[in-house]
Amino acid sequence: MVLSLTIMGCDKKSKIEKAVEAIPVQLKVHRFEKAFFGATPQTLGQVKQEYPFFFPSENDDQVWLDKIQNPQWRELYTEVEKRYGDFSTQTQETEELFKHIKYYFPKTQLPQVYTIIAEMDYQTKIVYTRDKLIIPLELYLGRDHRFYEFPKYLKEGFEPRQMMPDIVTAYARTQVPPPHSADFLSQMIYHGKMLYLKDILLPDYTDAERIGYSVQQQKWSQDNEAYVWRYFIERKMLYDTDQKLSSRFINMAPFSKFYLEIDNESPGRIGTWIGWQIVRSYMKNNDVSLQTMLMTDAKQIFEQSHYKPKKNE
Repeated sequence: MVLSLTIMGCDKKSKIEKAVEAIPVQLKVHRFEKAFFGATPQTLGQVKQEYPFFFPSENDDQVWLDKIQNPQWRELYTEVEKRYGDFSTQTQETEELFKHIKYYFPKTQLPQVYTIIAEMDYQTKIVYTRDKLIIPLELYLGRDHRFYEFPKYLKEGFEPRQMMPDIVTAYARTQVPPPHSADFLSQMIYHGKMLYLKDILLPDYTDAERIGYSVQQQKWSQDNEAYVWRYFIERKMLYDTDQKLSSRFINMAPFSKFYLEIDNESPGRIGTWIGWQIVRSYMKNNDVSLQTMLMTDAKQIFEQSHYKPKKNE
């Protein structure tokens, strides 16, 4: 029986993946950083005409020419070119991702893709609108790159492999309705929905890669799931609207703040991770569509999820 279920599961997945493969997706990639840093005083006007949205009107040409010639910007451009001079692999990965997006969200318009070099804004990263996907390549040079003077917990997100999960995060913001309530459960479920989209849109990625954890952080989360859940329940946190709970357990941070000895061992965003498991449980135990789940409020998802964290061995 177990074998037959496994075969059925694989067969179902292969049917979905075959349908995904058949979806025609061809993305136009514009290498803005190449055009910009290759510009001269004579050709800058052509670049501005081609990419007007990257040039605020309040800045005159000298601002841009100074930036093009600035040694630090030139060095950063050189480093980006070393890794992404050829963007064909990433283009193929992005097209595969949008095939999955078109399968689950057929009305999605294919965007124009723009690669850029920006200000290392790790809080924004990928920008997605209906017709544009903007990828700041300076944020994907690898966690150990000498340019990154950031805390270790942020550097995990600077791996090239994080590019696709970050694109899904940007896309998910357009599909997952913001929570109606400010309580802790609603915040957990909101982020859990966004991570669930990574489950279906990035089937070949690991859980650690989807959430941006190290392998050790993912293992800690699995090993301590029951303990974390008990901590939340015993302190009656689920329907608490204290905004400090988000900074303790939802937002980017070096660790989650239980105010206990385990703090330094825990990864940040453990509340987000728990919300992910609740949404997964809901989808496993209810025959509902993806779109229905996205529109369902957090309390209903929680109550109908039958979520039971795995107990520690």
